[in-house]
Amino acid sequence: MITANTHIRVARPSLDLAAAERFYVDGLGLDVLWRTSGHVPGEHDLVMVGPAGGGWHFELTRDPDSPLAPTPTVDDLFVVYLGEAPDEALVRRLVECGGTRVASHNPYWDEYGVTVADPDGYRLVLCSRTWG
Repeated sequence: MITANTHIRVARPSLDLAAAERFYVDGLGLDVLWRTSGHVPGEHDLVMVGPAGGGWHFELTRDPDSPLAPTPTVDDLFVVYLGEAPDEALVRRLVECGGTRVASHNPYWDEYGVTVADPDGYRLVLCSRTWG
């Protein structure tokens, strides 16, 4: 049964785990929760990032033998509800860590936040609104 305490994992392919880690850890401020390094036959290389003790995390994967190219669309979003306008220093840090500030496909996100594409093209929205 899914409850409010159920842990959620979102898995995405990445062509460059180091670049993705830099964006989400050094840029956004998430923690590395787990990592496999060095290819083990039959297993993917991966890094899991998220808030320490949080109820969710990203698993960023790469299969060295048969890498999958990420295929994000303009509406594949990871939205963080900040409850205040995004700090320009944070946006600058995300860009310095490999992100690209982009206009959102949905104008709602431009009105209420900032959208930054990660190194694989997936979009992070820093939203000034709150949830709930």
